[in-house]
This record gives sequence, C-alpha cells and structure tokens, in this order.
Amino acid sequence: MTIPVYILKIIKKLHAVGYKVELVGGCVRDVLMEKQPKDWDLTTNARPEQILSLFKEAKYENDFGTVLIPCKDKNKKLLGVAEITTYRSEKAYNDRRHPDEVRFENEIEKDLERRDFTINAMALRMDKDGEHEFGSEHFILIDLFGGWKDIRKKVIRAVGEPSDRFKEDALRMMRAIRFSAQLGFSLEPKTLRSITKLAGSLKFVAKERLKDELIKILSSDRPAEGIKNLQESKLLQYLIPELEQGIGVRQNHHHIYPVYKHNLLSLQNCPSSEWQVRLAALLHDVGKPKAKRFINSQVTFYNHEYIGAKMVDKIMSRLKFKNEDRERVVNLVRNHMFYYDVGEVTAASVRRLVSKVGRENLQDLIHLRVADRLGSGTPKAMPYKLRHLQYMMEKVQHDPVSVKMLAINGDSLITELKLKPSPKIGAILDVLLGEVLEDPERNNSKYLLKRAKELKTGELEDLRSQAKQLIEEKREDEDRNIQQRYKV
Repeated sequence: MTIPVYILKIIKKLHAVGYKVELVGGCVRDVLMEKQPKDWDLTTNARPEQILSLFKEAKYENDFGTVLIPCKDKNKKLLGVAEITTYRSEKAYNDRRHPDEVRFENEIEKDLERRDFTINAMALRMDKDGEHEFGSEHFILIDLFGGWKDIRKKVIRAVGEPSDRFKEDALRMMRAIRFSAQLGFSLEPKTLRSITKLAGSLKFVAKERLKDELIKILSSDRPAEGIKNLQESKLLQYLIPELEQGIGVRQNHHHIYPVYKHNLLSLQNCPSSEWQVRLAALLHDVGKPKAKRFINSQVTFYNHEYIGAKMVDKIMSRLKFKNEDRERVVNLVRNHMFYYDVGEVTAASVRRLVSKVGRENLQDLIHLRVADRLGSGTPKAMPYKLRHLQYMMEKVQHDPVSVKMLAINGDSLITELKLKPSPKIGAILDVLLGEVLEDPERNNSKYLLKRAKELKTGELEDLRSQAKQLIEEKREDEDRNIQQRYKV
C-alpha cells in the first residue's frame, strides 16, 4: 500500500509551517482493510484562507471548510484533486442534511465526533514513531470510537448515539445499508434499531441523493443483500414501495417463490455487473401484483411486463434517474418475456426482436432472462434454447460476409463509373467481394474502382458464379464457428 507522492507533499508542506494534518475518513478505512483508496481526504487545523495562501491553485467555494487542491506533475498533468478540510464541529440539522452552524476547531477530536460511522471516523497522522508504515513514511492511528475493532469484527456502527447521527442527515441510514453491501459487514443492532425507528425520515431526503445511494448498492458485490436490508429496516417503503407489493404474492406453477422473493433472487443471480441490468432484474416482475387474475381457477399475470414497464418508468422518474438509464431499464422490463422456441423461431423473427430491443441491449436481455430463470429456482441458467438464441442473434445482427464489408458500394459504381441501376451492379460487387475474401488487402476504394471498371464491360456470369461459391463457403465456415461458440 502506498500513499501518492502528491498527498505526502501536501502533508509535509503543512507540517513545515507548523500545522497539524491527518489522512481521514474512507481512505483510512480502505488502508486498514488493505484496499487501495479511490480518494485521499485530509483534515487540518489550518483555516481555509491559510491553506489557500500555501497552495496557489487551491479553490475554496463552500461554507464547510473544504479546500480543493489540484495536484500536477512537472509537466502540468493533473494527478488528482486532494480535498483538505479544516477541523470542524457542527450544530443542529433542521433541514435534515446541512448543519445550521459550522464551527472551526483546533483539535481533531471534535472533527471525528461529527462523522457518521466508526469505520469512517479514524485518522492517520504522519509520525516517525508510528506503527503503520507506507513507503518510507510512518503514521499513527487516531481511533477514538473503535473503528479499527469494528473493521475486524465486520460491523457498521454509528458514532455515538445512532439516532443523533441519523437525525442530522437521514441519508446516513441508506449509507449504512450501502456500506454493509459494499464491505460485507453486518449492521450493529443498536444502529439497525435506530434506522428502523427513524426510517420515515427518508422521505425528507432529496430524491437525487437516494438514487445515488441506490446505484451504489446495486453496483456492490451484494446488491440483493442490500435491498433485503432496506426492506427489513423499513427504508424500502420510502424508496420503492412498489416492490413491497409483491411480498407474499404467490405465483403459478412456473415459479416456486412469491413475487418479491423471486425479484430479489433474480437480482442476486443476475450475471451482469452493470447496475442498470441489475435494476431491471430486481424490477422485472414488479407489475405482477397489479396484473394478477384468476382464470379457470388458475392464477395468471397476463401483460405484467407492460404494466411493470410503466411502473418502472414512474419509479425511475420519481427518483430522478437520467433519461437514458430510465429508457434502458424500461426497455428491458418491457421485453423480458420475449418468446423463443428453437423449432419455431425464424431468422426474420429474431431480426424483429433485434430491431425491437436494440442491438446494444441484446446481451442485457440474455442476462435478464438468466437472472429470471435462476431467480425462479431453475438450476440451469443457460439451456439450449438460450444458447441457440445467442447464436441466432449473432448470426442475424451482422452479416460479415457480404458486399457491405467492401470499401465501395453501388452508389460508388453509379457515380464513378456512370453505371445505371441494374442487376449488373450486384454482379460486379459479388465478384469484388470474392476477390477481397481471397486477399483482404484488395479492400480499398482505389483498387476496387479500377477492378470494377475492368469488369463492367465483360461477361460477369462465370465470375459471379465463382464468387458466389466462395462467398457461400465462407458464410458456412463462419456459421459453423458461431455454432461451436454457443454449442448448438
């Protein structure tokens, strides 16, 4: 584990003029867990104006004592932006987010008291006698609330009285769940009880902030566990209440789990690491409770995918997701019931599916179907028909052995050679394709136009026949390769 040189330079520069300075927060947690931090935050007794006087490119544009310092190498290339914040204490949070009063402090103890969880309330101070060694530098750990012990116990615990921390900023309740999902830690009982008791405060948090935490939960290594904890701690009802409508809703013989549990297991088994696909897995059957009907004593959920797509559109709009993310997830939910049977589906119908869903979303749709199957208790994620669908999708979405791969096209022949639209243009292009397949170096407009000029006056049928035979052989070879790739 190494600390960036530009961070060490900032520390030493502040030390040189007599200021205290420590690494603080998440980077300390990551270092102790032997993970490389993404960000390096510093805290100091120096006031913002004093920091600005030492670092000429620094910027200070807030009321919370945080100064941003762009760090560059000798060639002026940006290495990173360091955040350094003056020790501070805070008073009252009437808007449940921002402190009514920020007071700068001279000692770090007050600063650490205001932080959310013990694992984030530690600091590392450079000291020649410190027991923590990074490169050639030594640091001592400042741990007033047992954060290092909680890391080793794998526990998320609020600093001080949990209810006080959550009343200061209700989003901290979701952050607790998020850290649990990201780190694989459990929630300390008193902290969990306070979250459950104060869950209603979540409705006062800006939707954009809720959305950001939800994305982090979905992007974690344990997204289903995170959603489960949101539900059990009473937070989910203020985030996606539509999901809870599926609790206890039994399904037909194709599913052994009620709707909510099936959605959760689909998320757990989603093979994609992209949060948008994972969200689609979580919400793909959210429309089932509304669609549930009994026909001849059998439960049905006709059109639940369309009902669900409309619900997902409202959910993601309410939570202020970006339009492109919302459209992507809605598209997947709407089309997750696509029909496919090896013996019945033609290349044309697969092309229609490609056109309907979008080529860029095809793999997402496969991942969603796999998640749906495994979330239903089906042991086999990729049956033959899904592998066959992947084969057909690759086969029809692009035809690599076609005149489309040539550096010229029919318009080129009409413009450059003054040919009139006729079957002869297709014949010339077939011959050119045959020659390019034999020698790919020929695929440039200069050679192809020169060769086309030679061909336009000749009898093309024999050449065309030879070219077609070569093209068909190449297509068959590629088709066999695709079949082998998907084992069909």
